Amino acid sequence: MQQNNQPLINNTVLVVDDDEVNREILTEILDDDYNLIVTASGEQALDVLDHGPALVLLDIMMPGIDGYETCRRIKELAGPDRRSPHVILVSAKASTTERVRGYEAGADDYLVKPFDEDELLAKVRVQLRLYDALSRLDRANAHNAARADVLENVVEEQSREIADSRDLVVFALAKLAESRDPETGAHLERIRAYCQILAEQLAADSPYAPLIDQAFIDAIYLASPLHDIGKVGIPDAILLKPGRLTNEEYDLMKHHTDIGADALEEVAGHSTGGGFLSMAIEIARSHHEKFDGTGYPNGISGHEIPLSARITAVADVFDALTSVRVYKSAFGPTVARSMIENDSGTHFDPVVVEAFCKRFDDFCEIRQHMNDEAVQSTPSAA
Repeated sequence: MQQNNQPLINNTVLVVDDDEVNREILTEILDDDYNLIVTASGEQALDVLDHGPALVLLDIMMPGIDGYETCRRIKELAGPDRRSPHVILVSAKASTTERVRGYEAGADDYLVKPFDEDELLAKVRVQLRLYDALSRLDRANAHNAARADVLENVVEEQSREIADSRDLVVFALAKLAESRDPETGAHLERIRAYCQILAEQLAADSPYAPLIDQAFIDAIYLASPLHDIGKVGIPDAILLKPGRLTNEEYDLMKHHTDIGADALEEVAGHSTGGGFLSMAIEIARSHHEKFDGTGYPNGISGHEIPLSARITAVADVFDALTSVRVYKSAFGPTVARSMIENDSGTHFDPVVVEAFCKRFDDFCEIRQHMNDEAVQSTPSAA
């Protein structure tokens, strides 16, 4: 009931009737309570709609455009940002057929001449209140939509900040593990760039294209630097040994794959990282598996090895071959490529090797752009 006492947003009524007497009668009844606009034809009514009436009292039988057509044109002016005025058709025709025809033209109500003054006023009040309520709802919806847009932008910005922070933390953890080996330089930066290039090539032109979407490419860029995070659990005496490892030491070194994957699984259990963490676990555990089944830790082969790990294996070995270590000098990129091609089908997935060869120039560019200060080439390096 309280709503009915609210002042109307719009109390303008447009009277349209070609009969002067009818116009005068309607004016006398309505003029004290409403802001009136009075016209004598449908054409004139359409011309003054920009004045924004909330209600149109519309005669049907008029020369020129009749009331039905005028009503249709009024309703057609409605849009997302504009509510059309309500229309009460006023006519001496009282048959059901005429009423239905009026409602089909878009009329909101129908009043038969000669009309009762109280009925007219009641119908006007109802339609204006209805128009008012719908207009308030439109405003509320527009306000809520604007607030929703602002909220969506805030959420998107916060999501980006969270994702950026997550990426920085993940890469910082990987760098922390890598920092125990002072000779790895820009290894992680190169690994993720290599993996991204391989994934893009495989997505564009390979049998694996259906398996690789943009989410996969984004995930491997983020996850691949964690491939050796398990080395934090390997003693310095083994990790930093300048010479060849003994069989016992090598067996201990191989445990870094399970150490890293288990640690990441523990993290995944407390995170919503989804595909990114799942891929990081795959890579950490399986990037030393070989396509022929002679790798570690589980000796799986072929497509049993996750695709992400098969991609990282090529990237990791290429980077290791072309980098200086305490126990070796760096091979040139061309020599490294030949070595990887020779191991296609045994160590590496042939499809991934093919993608590597197609993007070899990009690998060389990354190698040069993200070069380590300590790189030394052997005489045989290309």
